Amino acid sequence: MKHLATLSFLLLIAPPCFHAGTVATPTPVPIAVKFLDLFDQLRAAQNRAPDHNNHVAFRLSENDINEYMRYSLKTTPRPGLEAVTIKLFSKDYISTFTQIDLDAVERWRPGTIPAILRPLLKGKKTLWIDCRIHAYDSSLTFNVEKARFEDVPLPALFVNKVIQIMAARQPEKYDTSKPIPMPFGLRKVWTGDRVIYGNN
Repeated sequence: MKHLATLSFLLLIAPPCFHAGTVATPTPVPIAVKFLDLFDQLRAAQNRAPDHNNHVAFRLSENDINEYMRYSLKTTPRPGLEAVTIKLFSKDYISTFTQIDLDAVERWRPGTIPAILRPLLKGKKTLWIDCRIHAYDSSLTFNVEKARFEDVPLPALFVNKVIQIMAARQPEKYDTSKPIPMPFGLRKVWTGDRVIYGNN
């Protein structure tokens, strides 16, 4: 999930759909093989001389991404991130259901969770976050469109802050206040209904 942010929201999120360094199990599950093969193709294309055919394009289903994220979080746990499930829509719109350890977020940056929300937002909670990604010219940004915990709307400013804190705690030290460089020479990523596309 090193580059989870790139494809899913990444994630957060953003951090995170590509993970070049997933800890391999003795026999990787088929979805891991599929993603690791894609990473190898993209990495090889990035390392080839410019006069070679370096074009790699991909299409991944929502189910593929969710299955890979479950696998990746089991093999490479992420600080503060317990689970992520996404839904993909056209026009670069992504819904995420993200289980976050909000106590860890508050420990990392005291005062992050507004006092009025603290009774609700403690422990491990699943937040529904909708965002629109902008992934072209080899970088990714996103806008939080709306967010909720159960029936309670959450301010986008607060959700962005939580994402920024969690992203900074990842081994890659993502800074979501700036465009995030996409891995493997990717130039563009976009969504359709229940599918994500990309190319270098």
